[in-house]
Amino acid sequence: MHVLLITLLVIVSLALIAVVLLQSGKSAGLSGAISGGAEQLFGKQKARGLDLVLHRATIVLSVLFFVLTILVSYAGF
Repeated sequence: MHVLLITLLVIVSLALIAVVLLQSGKSAGLSGAISGGAEQLFGKQKARGLDLVLHRATIVLSVLFFVLTILVSYAGF
């Protein structure tokens, strides 16, 4: 059981890294990070197409990552 959880955790980790690296950048440098945050929060631009799929995949994979990490820590005992 422990080996299966570790294997799933490695696969989810690699998939999460790949999905995050495939996403397009939301801002241009430090100035975009400071001023672009409010624009992104209150803006009316919605993610479409591939960006939306990658965003949702990131959420699903991150939740799976945390759940698997907790399971691996408890299964180790």
